[in-house]
Amino acid sequence: MTISIRLDKSIEEALRQRLQLSGIPLSEFVREAIREKLDKEVDKPSPYELGKHLFGRNGSGRDDLSINRKAILREKLNAKHRH
Repeated sequence: MTISIRLDKSIEEALRQRLQLSGIPLSEFVREAIREKLDKEVDKPSPYELGKHLFGRNGSGRDDLSINRKAILREKLNAKHRH
């Protein structure tokens, strides 16, 4: 596969310096960078996995909150103002 990318001047200059110091060909450097990124992404947990232990932890026990939210809020506000 052939890839073409555009780099801003600062990235291009940093890349040229790195390649010159290391003596690694550009294509090898890019292949290794892509390989590292792909390996890192595989090990990265999904947002769901990160928060799984929190979901439902503080549940109200009511399964109608999304349907009756306005009535429930009205009841709570009325009860608060009665006191």
